[in-house]
Amino acid sequence: MKSNSKKKQDVLEWIKLSDYDLEAARAMQRAGKYLYVLFCCQQAVEKRLKAVVINTTGEFPPKTHDLIRLIELAKIDLTARQQLFLRKLTAYYIETRYPEEVRELSKKVTKILASVYLKDSEEVIKCIDQLLK
Repeated sequence: MKSNSKKKQDVLEWIKLSDYDLEAARAMQRAGKYLYVLFCCQQAVEKRLKAVVINTTGEFPPKTHDLIRLIELAKIDLTARQQLFLRKLTAYYIETRYPEEVRELSKKVTKILASVYLKDSEEVIKCIDQLLK
């Protein structure tokens, strides 16, 4: 179990990284790099969830990119819609790491889809932030 000051510092570091990724997602949206909007959104949500895991358990989160697993560890209740969204978002982390998937996904991820994922990610992060207050 971490000391309160160390725990608070770790939580703030994860939030800072999450904010950086969310801003990167917005920059990718403006640049028209829509696949990377989704990748950065996944990273932003993942890091915010890891902040909650630390805040809730006092333990360092596992090295996982599975957003549903992190929700379970953080003991967060999200709506069914939000959980479905996070299942889809998790897939974009995995699929954007391999060239053959990047080529295929780049054809499918549109400006509109990226905008929706960015908006939904921001919404989920706002819900998560309520738990960090």
